[in-house]
Amino acid sequence: MRPNYFAGIFFLLLPLLLFSQTHKISGFVKSNKSSPLPFANVFLLNIPDSSLVKGSSADENGYFVFTDIPKGIYLVKAGYFGSETVPIAIDVSKDVSIGALIMEKTGETLDEVTVVAKQPTLERKPDRIVFNVENTAVSQSSSWDIIRNTPGVINAQNGLQIRGQEATIYLNDRKIQLTSDEVQSFLEGLSGENIKSIEVIPNPPARYEAEGGPILNITTSKNITPGYKGSVNGNYAQAIFPKYSFGTSHYYKTEKLSLFGNYTINPRKDFQNTNSDIFFIDANNTNFAFWETDLEKTTRSLAQNANVIVDYRIDDKNNLNFTSYLGFSPNKRTSNTVATEMRNASRQIDSTLATTSSIVNDNLNLGLDATYEHRFKKEGSQLIVNVHYTKYTDDGEQTVASRYSNAVGNSLSSLDFSTVSDQEIDIFTGQLDVVSPLGKASLETGAKISSITSLNTYDFFDIEGNQSILNTSLSDNFEYNEQVYAGYVSLLRNWDKWAVKVGLRGEQTDVKGVSLALNTINNQNYFELFPSFYLLHNVDDESSFSFDYSRKLKRPNYQDLNPFRLFLNENDFNEGNPDLRPNFSHNFNLNYALKSTYFFDFYYRDNGEYISTLSFQDNESQTLKQVQQNVDESISYGLDFTVSTSVSKIWYLYAYTSLFYESETFLALESNDQLVKNEVEGVYVSLNNYITLSKDGTFNGEINLNYLSTFIAGSYVQSDPSTVLNIGLKKSLWNKRAVVSLTAEDLLGRANPRYTSRYLNQDNSYRPVPETQFVRLGFKYNFGNFKLGDNERAFEKKERDRLKSDD
Repeated sequence: MRPNYFAGIFFLLLPLLLFSQTHKISGFVKSNKSSPLPFANVFLLNIPDSSLVKGSSADENGYFVFTDIPKGIYLVKAGYFGSETVPIAIDVSKDVSIGALIMEKTGETLDEVTVVAKQPTLERKPDRIVFNVENTAVSQSSSWDIIRNTPGVINAQNGLQIRGQEATIYLNDRKIQLTSDEVQSFLEGLSGENIKSIEVIPNPPARYEAEGGPILNITTSKNITPGYKGSVNGNYAQAIFPKYSFGTSHYYKTEKLSLFGNYTINPRKDFQNTNSDIFFIDANNTNFAFWETDLEKTTRSLAQNANVIVDYRIDDKNNLNFTSYLGFSPNKRTSNTVATEMRNASRQIDSTLATTSSIVNDNLNLGLDATYEHRFKKEGSQLIVNVHYTKYTDDGEQTVASRYSNAVGNSLSSLDFSTVSDQEIDIFTGQLDVVSPLGKASLETGAKISSITSLNTYDFFDIEGNQSILNTSLSDNFEYNEQVYAGYVSLLRNWDKWAVKVGLRGEQTDVKGVSLALNTINNQNYFELFPSFYLLHNVDDESSFSFDYSRKLKRPNYQDLNPFRLFLNENDFNEGNPDLRPNFSHNFNLNYALKSTYFFDFYYRDNGEYISTLSFQDNESQTLKQVQQNVDESISYGLDFTVSTSVSKIWYLYAYTSLFYESETFLALESNDQLVKNEVEGVYVSLNNYITLSKDGTFNGEINLNYLSTFIAGSYVQSDPSTVLNIGLKKSLWNKRAVVSLTAEDLLGRANPRYTSRYLNQDNSYRPVPETQFVRLGFKYNFGNFKLGDNERAFEKKERDRLKSDD
């Protein structure tokens, strides 16, 4: 594979070596007082129709230059804060220096321009809601802050959800190819100033993977001006332990070639305290024992990631892109200290259990992606070809030591063991998409093939004295192979006040899972169709109705299929399930929008045999295990109401309220396999305020308040509400060359609720408390022509989304 990539890069760069007779145009942009105007936009136009030939930006001294200009007659003009110079005609037969382009006053005096950021807007489309943030106060935040506060997004359970489903993050219609932890790190380093809009897609259309739920698509701003820009940034956060982040990005663009590269490193020490309890119940439904456990988890990591992106415009109709990503976390160390008090029915201590464990992980995540785009002569027709490869490895070692003592602290017994695990995943995909006008409609069709191989080994060792003895009954080798062949067609038609979009996707899936220890082979072969339908009616200029439907599926995560046990101690462990099946869902939405300010959304979703994380206590062996299981039934519905409005010229507010119902019916494995229904009725409220605090728009603040009454987390229910209050300040310095930010999160200390599982002979609960309370100081410095746009991209690879990060 590697020689092919080198060859591809060679042919990518080959056109740059070609030479043709061209010339240079240079000059200055100045005010009517002869003062240089830094970073003014300069445009080179064709004489006949004033069409754009090239665009550029002046430097700090107002100097600009156009290179590689063919012989001919052109117009040159400059723009600055809404003002323009008078176009000047030039005859280019040699290098030309045109002196100065003088910017006359129009409206306000240029030296006294007051900049007030425009306010964000919400826009309803047939299959999505678009949150426009470009050049607004909202864009001063990081991409992560913008997306987690987007209307319709619920930030719960350490993830982003839309209508109770985990959202998948896309960048410019390309899936961000990272684990959940890496996604947040990536977006925290991506400046919000590069974002044009956030698209909330509850029911993705047929061109997207049938697998998965709602999508949050980040659309970045486009800029035609060539040049170089770079930045360095750093963050310091103080929670229980300090945390750091450092990064640098570089971008260079010519008329044909665009290069982007960045690197970040995150030295961190994280702490989480979890308090849990279990009431063990006998056959007479009596509590005969009560265990209370306190877990202190400390993690030290040095995660790093790097991106290299190459865009090459062959000509006006053909483009090539090569994108690579490398993420690695070497020698990640997790230390767990677990203290358990075991009490009898009278709540008197019978014995105690003290467990210490250490885990060391080495993780590598490599992605390579190449895309070719061709625009046909017919307006709106396009061909896109994409190939992708992912290599993911995770090697881990764990040692566990448990000590049992009686009520007065005398030693009773001990148990030591260790585990060694290795996981290697290879993902290959190829995709072809064609878009073409069809009469007054637009036709979109395509095909995709993907191949996934996951190899896993897990060795369990009993430690006796200084010897480690392999326990074959708890060890295993597991191999998983998956091939998916997909095709789709989609048709969009607009007329008068109506828009309709219909689509159909078909997928053939072939799966084989082999467990050596269990001596089992699990084969799954199925073909499924996934229809989608979207209807939008604009009643008038201020209101619209829309309806949409889609059928989706969710495949198991690769790690969840491993039949291995990951131990906190011998009484508390996670267990994989090689018999997991994909689940299929039906999704309905009915929406009403008024004045692009008020949005009402009713949704209903039949989640089918949803894959859920369930916990079961074994009252006889006094253990607690967490397993992945297909539930028997899962239903969700709710009513969402969003208000997006400018309270004043400097204050933008959006409020999102969701009234929802969630239910899951599952098989209670430790309760005679009875069916149990877990259900909640809840409310989520999000209030987000963005305030411009200075006349020139360089000082901004934000205040966000989120409230969640209850939620379902597998077999658990959030048993008390969570309330999160965050505030932040940002100040731009030196003509926006630098930005300083200060953020304080979870000011009320109520972000972390308790989760309870209580039914039949089950009664346990836990409350995890990570470092949600912190103060973060950030600084970013831009150099070069930092007002340029860039070509930051990501991959659209749903297969990678099934890589799970370690919690």
